[in-house]
Amino acid sequence: MAYFSVIVPVYNRPKEVKDLLESLAKQTDQDFEVLIVEDGSTERCYDVVMDYKDKVKVSYFHKANEGRSIARNFGIERANGAYFIFFDSDCVIPPDYFATLKKALKKKYVDCFGGPDAAAPNFNVTQKAISYAMTSFLTTGGIRGGKVQLEKFTPRSFNMGYSREVWHRVGGFREMFSEDIDMSTRIREAGFSITLIREAFVYHKRRVNLAKFARQTYVFGMSRITLKLLYPKSLKLVHCLPAVFLLGTLTLIVLALCWQWCAIVPLAAYLLALFVDALARTRHVGVALLAVPASLVMLCSYGWGFLKAWTWKILLRHGRDEQEEIAMRKGK
Repeated sequence: MAYFSVIVPVYNRPKEVKDLLESLAKQTDQDFEVLIVEDGSTERCYDVVMDYKDKVKVSYFHKANEGRSIARNFGIERANGAYFIFFDSDCVIPPDYFATLKKALKKKYVDCFGGPDAAAPNFNVTQKAISYAMTSFLTTGGIRGGKVQLEKFTPRSFNMGYSREVWHRVGGFREMFSEDIDMSTRIREAGFSITLIREAFVYHKRRVNLAKFARQTYVFGMSRITLKLLYPKSLKLVHCLPAVFLLGTLTLIVLALCWQWCAIVPLAAYLLALFVDALARTRHVGVALLAVPASLVMLCSYGWGFLKAWTWKILLRHGRDEQEEIAMRKGK
């Protein structure tokens, strides 16, 4: 019996699943099984999975479309491992991932872990720019696994794992936005240990264009307020910074247009810092140039979603019914 059960929810991503399985077939440690849960896809990946039957211990399941959290729980219920690992279908796993993870868990066992994500060398310019926006300390405060962090690390479902004991006591994922943060919070509140294993990273393709990226981060901003309703102490200063940035940026632009052009200098200095940092990290001028608008898209979209949800759910108090509904979604 494999020690790790890898559970991957999929919706219309046969090409991404192929890349994921190809990377899993190259693992130096094969002590894992893979469960691909197709969540009502119209573009199924069954044929892709069958092509890897002889290379990876993989099982395929197809179910009606109910959401990625329910798909993960569906996989957990059919998994045999002692430890569950969750990847997004658009991840590519470095060849020593499971060897690194097993070594870390043997050295110091934890009930739940998370790892960071990065851009692979063969990712396109847009993917690398978006990856920078999501992982740079200058944009997110390092909360997604950076070496310097403004908030306690919270595992995310693109690279996360927890033990069977955690599942028995805490349950599975709830069907909601930011379900991984909710899951990690419930695990921590139940008294289980959580840690960042920085060496166990994955390559994450993320969104393929800035429009989809904007929509995704807008939802992230809105869901942060939902999390506050569920866990009043969970909202930290770092989560409010994109909203502050959005308001500050608008204020500087208005001052520059209506007062003096030099009012825009602080914003220009920040954008220059983003470019220089991205260039130093990626060593690619094209990526660094695109990283600036990608970072602006992320901060402004997240900030707008945050402000909109704050106004609607906190100030106007229209979020209480949602809070009660989500609190009853005890996945498992």
